[in-house]
Amino acid sequence: MQHLAFSAIHYRAIRERLKAQDPDLDEETLADTVEGLTDLHEILAAIIRSALSDEGLVAGLKGRIGQMQERLGRLEDRACKRRQIAKDVMVESEIKKITAPDFTVSIRPGSAALVVVDEAVIPQAFWEPREPRLNRQALLGELKQGAIIAGVQLSNPEPVLSVRSK
Repeated sequence: MQHLAFSAIHYRAIRERLKAQDPDLDEETLADTVEGLTDLHEILAAIIRSALSDEGLVAGLKGRIGQMQERLGRLEDRACKRRQIAKDVMVESEIKKITAPDFTVSIRPGSAALVVVDEAVIPQAFWEPREPRLNRQALLGELKQGAIIAGVQLSNPEPVLSVRSK
């Protein structure tokens, strides 16, 4: 970048000197003369080529990122399905724990989740004051403490697959 700054100063100095020596020199002749005496145009052309190359890489990466995001989604879905298969087989086979050299997998009881049966009959205290929205955490907490609240109930707990890497 120092070379660019020096070349720009050099270009301006030569241009001003030529203009001072020949005030009648037209702009095109002046530009051609200064271009031939400095390497500023070549430096700027190289910078523009580099920018164009970077822009090409940006376009390519945008396409590649889209493809990679699709692949990420497929891999996440596949991992989720595989975990579900392992959980289902372990539950059906009554296997509580498997210890492998690189991980331990176990089945433990899950927590009950909130099931909204009829929003219309849920007490107002569980609705948040902004645009009507159900405060699911408060409802779940109350139900877990044994409260009976119209319109909601706890689900049957689902087993949870837990994987710890060593």
